[in-house]
Amino acid sequence: MACGSGPARHRAVGDYGERVAARHLEALGMTVVDRNWRCDQGEIDVVAVAPTSPPTLVVCEVKTRTSVSYGSPVEQVTQRKAMRLRRLAVRWLQEHPEVTSPHVRVDVVGVLVPRAGAPEVEHLEGVLS
Repeated sequence: MACGSGPARHRAVGDYGERVAARHLEALGMTVVDRNWRCDQGEIDVVAVAPTSPPTLVVCEVKTRTSVSYGSPVEQVTQRKAMRLRRLAVRWLQEHPEVTSPHVRVDVVGVLVPRAGAPEVEHLEGVLS
């Protein structure tokens, strides 16, 4: 991870958190099918398919923080952001007709990166219920 402060360090922390989140989802049996997908309406950090029956497309917002001074990472995702992710999921599916998951779920993965030790992961499933 980059040292110092500013945009480069912020991006490095975010990239690290997204890698941790992707490994977490894969450890749960999900298949990561896209990362950092962008369109004119926004960005999806991780797109995965959960091994449910039938399969579920999981659109995942990742929030990474180095402290909880302003709350936990998952607390940073508002209902408005979750709804935007739902719309982005529809757009992603339109652009990827090869993926035919009838169910879509919006998850949030918070990654807390301490000064020392392993990162802490908090995973909220189905934040739009």
